[in-house]
Amino acid sequence: MKRILLVRTDRVGDVVFITPMIRELRKAFPDAFIAALTQPHTKNIMLNNPRLDVMITDDLRKETFWDVVKELRKYKFTHGLMMLPTERAAYQMFFAGIKNRIGVGHKLYEVITFMKSVSRNNYTPLRHEADYCMDLARKIGVKTDDIELEIFLTDEEKIEANSFLNKFNIGSNDFKLAIHSGSLGSAPNWSEKKYLELLRGIINEFTVPNMKILLTSKEMSNDFVSEALNISPDKIIDISKSFENLRDFIKVIDQFDIFIGPSTGPMHIADALGKSAIVIHCHRAMSCAIHQGMINKNSINLEVSGELCNKYCSADQNTCGIEKALGVDVVISSIKTLYNRKIETAREIK
Repeated sequence: MKRILLVRTDRVGDVVFITPMIRELRKAFPDAFIAALTQPHTKNIMLNNPRLDVMITDDLRKETFWDVVKELRKYKFTHGLMMLPTERAAYQMFFAGIKNRIGVGHKLYEVITFMKSVSRNNYTPLRHEADYCMDLARKIGVKTDDIELEIFLTDEEKIEANSFLNKFNIGSNDFKLAIHSGSLGSAPNWSEKKYLELLRGIINEFTVPNMKILLTSKEMSNDFVSEALNISPDKIIDISKSFENLRDFIKVIDQFDIFIGPSTGPMHIADALGKSAIVIHCHRAMSCAIHQGMINKNSINLEVSGELCNKYCSADQNTCGIEKALGVDVVISSIKTLYNRKIETAREIK
């Protein structure tokens, strides 16, 4: 029987990208023992996943290296799949005695530990990150092209999210449009000034009954929040400081009607929950919609055109022109498109 460890100890969105692997491994090997090694906070993405047997965490900020090795040895894994070259995890799997270890690339520590490798072929042809992750599952026998992301919430968690929003006088019948203006530097993004322009545009050009605009990013400056709330104090609400942990945020994301932001972790969470989102992307390969875009069909990926990328982005790739190359008007138009889709869907259900 296969005993499979999936290793992804980096950012939130990257951990979301391995959720299709868990599903497809379970389909291919129903009797397998499947575990995931993540950081403590990203463990929240895996909670309640019925396809996963155990979650193991490694706090990279602490001296937990040998504790993790000891934990891994306990489960007697036969296979270890490491989706991102990580020296720490490579040695942890090696010392844990995992016989079949597969990574990507050919880092020195991978060679030293005799790790097998799956090539990304210099990202040619370019594919979604979740699909590249799936290559490691394919290496051990999985056959699939299904990379739909997934996160599992309980009915109780959905009720808790409703109660949370009620504290801000946001009801279940309100139209909840959320804006996540931060990216922690993980993706090209607009400035706060541009997000303020977007907020003004939404208030002026998109009027729907019972609309609430929720601000969710902890990166927001005090000046930004103050200016944003002044645009429309009765409609714009800051909920960014109210989440105790990532799981609390995940629950609330599930309540949003439309989520807007850069291609970063919270957007990929929305994707896995099947929520409608509008995500802004740079045109360059590692940030574009093909590689980092929303997969679910309820969403819209907005990407800078190649022409405007050449015009506004620096040749050395140190400067991204997303601020000038992608306008507020196209986001507002996309909001209207998704809203109209929801109205049509509601009518069809009736």
